[in-house]
Amino acid sequence: MYVDKDDHIWVLHRPADFDLDKTENYASLNPPIAECCVRPPAVLEFDTEGNLLRSWGGPNTDPNWSATHTILVDKTGVVWLGTPGGMLKYTMDGKFISRLGEKQAKAVDPTLQNNQAHNIAGQPAGIELDENAHELYLADGYVNKRVVVWDSETGAFKWAWGAYGVSIDQIDNNPAPTHDPSGPPAKQFRNPVHCVHLSRDGFVYVCDRGGDRIQVFTKQGKFIKEFFVANNTLDKGSVGSIDFSPDPQQKYLFVSDIMNNVVWILNRNDGNVAGRFGGMGHSGGLFHWLHVATMDSRGNVYTREVETGKRVQKFVPTN
Repeated sequence: MYVDKDDHIWVLHRPADFDLDKTENYASLNPPIAECCVRPPAVLEFDTEGNLLRSWGGPNTDPNWSATHTILVDKTGVVWLGTPGGMLKYTMDGKFISRLGEKQAKAVDPTLQNNQAHNIAGQPAGIELDENAHELYLADGYVNKRVVVWDSETGAFKWAWGAYGVSIDQIDNNPAPTHDPSGPPAKQFRNPVHCVHLSRDGFVYVCDRGGDRIQVFTKQGKFIKEFFVANNTLDKGSVGSIDFSPDPQQKYLFVSDIMNNVVWILNRNDGNVAGRFGGMGHSGGLFHWLHVATMDSRGNVYTREVETGKRVQKFVPTN
């Protein structure tokens, strides 16, 4: 999910999740047996009140389409989608523009890590664009476990790094071991490396979801510090997405947690918990499979639930 410069909320969802609940696809059967519902397009654009403005995309409508996981809309209105191998670029109305990164060969096992590759990504889980520098940051974290930077105009490889800023030749290509909260911090990222975001003061924040931590770097990949979030969380991990509070100093981090189903509010300078909201459940204000949380320019928080959650919720700031 992404909030653009006009505070429009762009949702990239998984059309196949629609079929997980067989009670919701009655209208899509042949013949239809009830009024609701049919599978929507994959890309949905809303205003802040939840009105649908645009909808397009999906595997049945676009020959360029492949499994997608992350979305970004730049200041010129180009929509970027993460896909196995790299990125797809579209107009805001869904017209295909171009691809960055090599397309994965069908003969290649898509689950095999290749952290040393330059112009092909595994499955980007998150992306960030430095438009002034023409640099595209990829959280190459479903399959691989690294951050990659490409030229956003040409797709040319610029640099990449792993946990603690190690060079990619020091990242092993084996599956990461299970997170051990009682052990020392893992020397490498755990899967998935689920987000990457740039702060206004020029630092790169990376979600190591499986490791229950946030690592902070310079834009060139020099390690600065790390924060652990709900470090006893196992399975899918606690750090799914990061967004910054809209104040000039970006004093707080808002972190989505898919396992504990809360949004953590952290002090950005030291990672200490300043607050939280949410909890497990299907009622309004609660979450089931909380995947991402993002913020608009007014401080409203938008959350997105996947799997059987399948909804967006809006939270307004309080004093």
